[in-house]
Amino acid sequence: MNKAAKEKTINLLFILPAVALFSIFSLYPIIRTVQLSFYKWDGIATTMQFVGLLQYKDIIFHNPAFWKSMANAAYVTTLALTFQNGLALLLALLVSREIRGENIYRTIFFLPPVLSGIVVGLIWKWIYDGNYGILNHFLTGVGLSHFTNFAWLAEIKTSLTAVAVVHMWKGFGYGFIILLAGLQTIPKELYEAAKVDGADSWQQFKHITVPSMIPVFTVVAILTILGSMQIFDLIYSMTQGGPAGHTHVPITRIYQFMGNGEFGYSTAMSVIFGCLLLAVSFIQIEVSRRMNK
Repeated sequence: MNKAAKEKTINLLFILPAVALFSIFSLYPIIRTVQLSFYKWDGIATTMQFVGLLQYKDIIFHNPAFWKSMANAAYVTTLALTFQNGLALLLALLVSREIRGENIYRTIFFLPPVLSGIVVGLIWKWIYDGNYGILNHFLTGVGLSHFTNFAWLAEIKTSLTAVAVVHMWKGFGYGFIILLAGLQTIPKELYEAAKVDGADSWQQFKHITVPSMIPVFTVVAILTILGSMQIFDLIYSMTQGGPAGHTHVPITRIYQFMGNGEFGYSTAMSVIFGCLLLAVSFIQIEVSRRMNK
């Protein structure tokens, strides 16, 4: 074996464990999920009934509840893309100015994302409680007594927004850390040159910060969409899809059908949902690529 072939073999041996782990824990489950989506199966029986695309047809054309859950997830995602990432960017801009105690702020802002989603959901469920929740007591204290005993998670008009607020509070720390890292990679010489040319803070932000941060914005947006569309633990611990199914999202619907013994149907739903997420991600990447030209 010559030297080049030997080096190639060694390189392949180094990546073999990673490829094996990816194949076993990622690639095979994906292939198996797609395979099961063509069968009607309860998850227990030893035999499965092949139904082809019938389950896909039923989900796409005869399952409005699934598409309602998609709309709910899209609503949460829209709020996260705007308010959550807007707050993350604002805080990142403030901390990037080398203020005193910036490391403390970084720790505080990144604390919510590392907390357990189930624990956070249960705590906020208590905060939102219409009878003894802290939120209603606070509103009463500031003069908004007409909201007293308001059941935030039991009302159709407010339940989904209430969950979205908790999701944004818990998730803005990820965007904050990534955006802060991106801001710190921008050369300070650019801002100093802009100041010499008479550019104010807004002009510096518009012509230096935003163009330099487009790749970072893309990463944060994709992570926000994927995280928000796949929200599960908060909804499961706070509302379990209620009231009357108005806070169901695709993951909870998939979990519901799986719990009802419709494994084949739930896997078909997961394949459709996964394809939609991939499509959105590719669109974002393409838009970002064109903006960087």
